[in-house]
Amino acid sequence: MTAGRSAPTQDDVLGYFDTLSNWGRWGGDDELGTLNHITDDVRLAAARAVRRGRSVSCAWEVAVPQDMERSTTICPCAADMPGAEDMPLPGFRNDRRWGFATERLGITFHGNTLTHLDSPCHLFWDGAMYNGRPHSLVGAATGSAWAAVTAAADGIITRGVLLDVAGVRGVPWLEPGQGVFPDDLEEAERRQGVRVRSGDAVLLRTGYGRARHEAGAAGGFTQAGWHASCLPWLREREVALIGADTPQDVQPSGYEDVVMPVHAVGLTAMGLWLLDNCDLEACAATAAELGRWDFHLAVAPVRFAGTSGSPVNPIATF
Repeated sequence: MTAGRSAPTQDDVLGYFDTLSNWGRWGGDDELGTLNHITDDVRLAAARAVRRGRSVSCAWEVAVPQDMERSTTICPCAADMPGAEDMPLPGFRNDRRWGFATERLGITFHGNTLTHLDSPCHLFWDGAMYNGRPHSLVGAATGSAWAAVTAAADGIITRGVLLDVAGVRGVPWLEPGQGVFPDDLEEAERRQGVRVRSGDAVLLRTGYGRARHEAGAAGGFTQAGWHASCLPWLREREVALIGADTPQDVQPSGYEDVVMPVHAVGLTAMGLWLLDNCDLEACAATAAELGRWDFHLAVAPVRFAGTSGSPVNPIATF
């Protein structure tokens, strides 16, 4: 926790489960949570945020084999390949110019390394998921029957706003354990000439992406990130989605009974969707070059039935 900053007590944070709750706000059957803030008008406004036509990825490359189990089949089918005539290629077995490669991939996307989207069913509190559904709706065989990533199957298309708190503080990156507070967010708005509005996705740059590029660091439990005190601010501004270049929560959070309050309160009470482990360095460099800190953001999760999230490649278009 950053010295000298006013922080809510643990009782205050535990109270957020009630005071910041969106349960029933959009009806008892709602699975979208804060994505309801992204209206047709918000998407149209996001399209108008494209001024230069330049797009950048906000995701890390998935490394092989560190991040992914990979089984690859390569079939050159060349005429001089021993046994090529016996390769089981119906329709192509007499054409030796054909070849192909196929993969079977295994990936664990939750964690501190891969860029991924968390849907509301990712976390439970007191046995309940977003909008009061019981955790028993999640099964090992079928996944979640409630608030899974497929609730966002039509994609998350909105205006993105990058708040470069490391830049505001004049440091290359925040040190592990340093939290970002609401006054940091508002100072970034002032310096960057942008204001977060209803339906926006807010991407937080702590500078960890730079540290990871330069030192190859990844993972670990101590990290910079959103402080729990930002949660009321995010609800007041009606933010639809948050992302960070870390797994979101500052760690240690300073709260013994709710170790990851941004995840716990955000997903469970608010229905706030999360983009973990973004690479925001190219986005920040482009924003600084163009003098624009808002952009069109597109996030398209894979339609994995019943899953609590998806690996994603968020695209910012300026």
